[in-house]
Amino acid sequence: MSILDALHIPIGIPEHYHSLSEEEMIQRVREIKKELGERLYLPAHHYQKDEVVQFADDTGDSLQLAQLAAKNKKADYIVFCGVHFMAETADILTEDAQTVILPDMRAGCSMADMADIHQTERAWKILVERFGDTILPLTYVNSTAAIKSFVGENGGATVTSSNATAMVEWAYTQKERILFLPDQHLGRNTAYDLGIPLKAMAVWDPISDRLEYDGDYEDVKVILWKGHCSVHEKFTLDNIADVRRDMPDVNVIVHPECTFEVVQKSDYAGSTKMIIDTIEKAPSGSSWAIGTEMNLVNRIIQQHPDKRIVSLNPNMCPCLTMNRIDLPHLLWALDEVSSGKKTNQIKVDKKTARYAKDALNRMLERA
Repeated sequence: MSILDALHIPIGIPEHYHSLSEEEMIQRVREIKKELGERLYLPAHHYQKDEVVQFADDTGDSLQLAQLAAKNKKADYIVFCGVHFMAETADILTEDAQTVILPDMRAGCSMADMADIHQTERAWKILVERFGDTILPLTYVNSTAAIKSFVGENGGATVTSSNATAMVEWAYTQKERILFLPDQHLGRNTAYDLGIPLKAMAVWDPISDRLEYDGDYEDVKVILWKGHCSVHEKFTLDNIADVRRDMPDVNVIVHPECTFEVVQKSDYAGSTKMIIDTIEKAPSGSSWAIGTEMNLVNRIIQQHPDKRIVSLNPNMCPCLTMNRIDLPHLLWALDEVSSGKKTNQIKVDKKTARYAKDALNRMLERA
């Protein structure tokens, strides 16, 4: 992390944005939104900062927001407050005439970056040589457009944390085995819930180009890509033990990007939407420890003062890459749009988009 990052000073934007007060920036964002009207659509992921979320036309998970953007035919500009792969998905699903903007090009995803197309093509060649035409690739939507395209071209589909179970079930109607990219934990937790034993799961290490498995290869049903979410992997069994000691009546609810051990020791595990909905429906006075990104946890705490809610890991920090987008970057992006510029446009080439859309559509057809 650079000194500028540590001091929370935005970089890569004109200097004068650094000297504006929060009130000045808020007023200017409101003015631009009013000026552009329906020509602008501003979706924001659940993990974004409150200073950004306050201006969102919609909040949601990555795929939900991309779908909402695709339905919004009136918007010329979609300023996506999320990370790079989310903006790519929005560009894939929206019309060619619509422009998708990412306020800060440094807003990436460490999980998505753990599977690049060169590693994946190399792995596929080795795995097909070993297992033949018995593997169907699936990729979490938290992946690059290139990975989605690879999966689509090879007959596979995307999955979300909400529909991973249904998509894995579908995959086994197509082939004997699956390759699950790029999050090993979501893949492992989903397959286990479907009755696939851990001993039938191998792990592909893209750094060493090696399949980690001790048994007979014929027994392998799931090949998990060795990737993870740098936020959700930080929740631990010690965190669960500590919160149960301090809050004996606590309900522990976590995202399935958490490790297998943490999910097994929790009371509930599910997607971001499932977590939000569960807390919403929970009785007043109930106690909850939530294992997901800190901005969202803090927002849930503020929205439900009638419940006792804590982060499962009290030392958890927000997603650093998601937090690249702040009020100064949002204002700068909107100023550029207001001036008719396409700064930080996210554009997926047509061939990549075509096969990536195939992967997305195979999932959406079963949603």
